Amino acid sequence: MLASGGIFHLYFRMLTYPHFDPVAIHLGPLSIRWYGLMYLLAFTFVLVLGRYRIKHQPGPLSLRDLDDLLFFGILGTILGGRLGYILFYQLNYYVAHPMMVFEVWNGGMSFHGGLIGVIIAMALFARSRKLAFFAVADFVAPLVPLGLAAGRFGNFINGELWGRPTDLPWGMLFPGVPLPRHPSQLYELALEGIVLFILVWTFSMRPRPRGATAGLFLIGYGCARFAVEFTREPDSFLGLLAFGLSMGQWLSLPMILLGIGLMINAYRRGGSDSVKA
Repeated sequence: MLASGGIFHLYFRMLTYPHFDPVAIHLGPLSIRWYGLMYLLAFTFVLVLGRYRIKHQPGPLSLRDLDDLLFFGILGTILGGRLGYILFYQLNYYVAHPMMVFEVWNGGMSFHGGLIGVIIAMALFARSRKLAFFAVADFVAPLVPLGLAAGRFGNFINGELWGRPTDLPWGMLFPGVPLPRHPSQLYELALEGIVLFILVWTFSMRPRPRGATAGLFLIGYGCARFAVEFTREPDSFLGLLAFGLSMGQWLSLPMILLGIGLMINAYRRGGSDSVKA
């Protein structure tokens, strides 16, 4: 809670949002938005890192497999992310405004929905190539976090998903939003993106039981998201739910539990199934 007596002093040491233009390129009637470019950057990270792993740590996937897997993953990310946002966050709104479903450039993507979409996509890809699902999942997990970082920077450029009021020196005043706020998009960029990438990438560089790398990713993301949500402003149309937790926190808890279960099961199977992700 901000003390009213400290507001005057606070405004002299806060940060100001840099006012990005959400449109990166204007081509006549066509506008290319930064948010879309961040998704393109995310998929580029997956492609570049995936090629590096195939070249330096040969495994079950070929370069051609990677290209096909990326196509499956893009569909899973976009369709799952959009449908997840609609179902988990604003179902009534989109039922009343069905044409808004297609305006993905204005934001409105759910990571947890995208994760479900990618899991389905990986399962379909693994089945089509007659590969073990967790061989594919362990390969994909280290490639994802930098893409998440790009997505969070897209949120920051859009000036959305800002945090709760704060009197910390790095509190930021966002356009049209009263009081300095936690730049929670940047917290997520750091934790869900950079820190998680270092953790999962480093872990996957040595042989691990199948499913362990995917499990670590689920635990790492779930814990990072759960923690950052304490600084993020709850969605105005949802607020806080049971036990004072946000929707993002409730959706992250099953991820953490599933990740723990995967790692326990992976190491219980012993070293005979150990592979490099």
